[in-house]
Amino acid sequence: MTTTRSRRRDVLAWCFYDFGSSAFNTLVLTFIYSLFFAQVVAPDYNTGTVWWTRAVNISALAVAIITPVLGAIADSSGRKKAFLVAFAAQSILFTVLLFFVGTGSAMLALAIFVVANIGFEAANVFYWSFLPDVSDDANIGRVSGYGFFLGYLGGLVSLMLALQMIERWVPKTDHLNVRSTLLLVAGWFVVFALPMFMWVKQQRVAEPMVGNPLRIGFGRLYGTLKHARHYKEAAKFLAARMIYNDGLATIIAVAAIYLGAVYDMEMREVLTMAIGLNVFAGVGAFAFGFVDDRIGGKKTILITLVLLIVGTLIGTRMATVGGFWIAAAIIGLMLGPNQAASRSLLSKLVPDEKQAEFFGLYSFSGKVSSLLGPLVYGSVVARTGDHRLAMTSIMVFFVVGGIMLLFVREREGMMLAGRLSR
Repeated sequence: MTTTRSRRRDVLAWCFYDFGSSAFNTLVLTFIYSLFFAQVVAPDYNTGTVWWTRAVNISALAVAIITPVLGAIADSSGRKKAFLVAFAAQSILFTVLLFFVGTGSAMLALAIFVVANIGFEAANVFYWSFLPDVSDDANIGRVSGYGFFLGYLGGLVSLMLALQMIERWVPKTDHLNVRSTLLLVAGWFVVFALPMFMWVKQQRVAEPMVGNPLRIGFGRLYGTLKHARHYKEAAKFLAARMIYNDGLATIIAVAAIYLGAVYDMEMREVLTMAIGLNVFAGVGAFAFGFVDDRIGGKKTILITLVLLIVGTLIGTRMATVGGFWIAAAIIGLMLGPNQAASRSLLSKLVPDEKQAEFFGLYSFSGKVSSLLGPLVYGSVVARTGDHRLAMTSIMVFFVVGGIMLLFVREREGMMLAGRLSR
């Protein structure tokens, strides 16, 4: 039986994985490398925007295809840790390789980014599935919130270090100051993921796996889909998240590009804004973890969606950077709670022995849906050149996703998963 001390160690190790992996999400995917690619590597800014969103689409599609089956295999074999380590190593290795790509090799840079992002996103599927292994139903919202809080804190600290590297510590010759932040990402990821790799263990295995792993994986996935009526609230939630997560994923993917295009921000200004966003997001994730445990994940997510709509609307209307900070504060405060509550809600709606499998579907639904948002944004920019109009279109995803979420019955879903009885 797990002691209180070892459980606390596992929670801390689990949260520190978020602290480490967030450097990739923050520095590569969202703020520094995405802007660097559009401004420097690509032929021109709008072309870079379109190419970057397409690369995000490709990696999202790949993760959507592979993770549900791999999740089923991991649940059956008790190998969630092995999949987590393998995909995290893939992300780290290809992030290092991206450092060596010259500024005239846009297609090569995109190809390496796609492989690195596939590793990052796929690793997250198995990381998320460990949530019920380090928490219980009484504190799952708080633990999920703690993870996102440390994740945003990790993003904040790595951003501050990256800013010093770009401005002071690293020579600017051949853009070495910017490219060196990729090595920071890789090192940061390795160091803070190690406690998770060493200490946290998968607590439950669905059944011994005998036979061909792929056949078993596809079989379990088919069985879950075939008997989806037994998990109908989880299925309804996944459908709703497909939509609202599309908006969230698009904002994250194009944030730096939007700031550069609309407000003509330089790298240093974008990083200052990013630091502020991470502060707001970390505070929101920590505070709303208690709200989640108090009022439930569904209500928490609905609150965040309403405020994300308000923040996005303000952000597309503000003429000055100072005014945009209002939008940044609102979006940042709701960003973490939305993600944390979504993660904890799904974990409560499915049995323990199907966590990796359902988080594979969680990733699948999120990645399939996140194909549309960047595609819409990139298409609007390609057709009109108007980044404000492109960002305005993203609000539709929050509205539709919120309406669909209203039909999810959280308590009934927990009963179906056998959680209320515990």
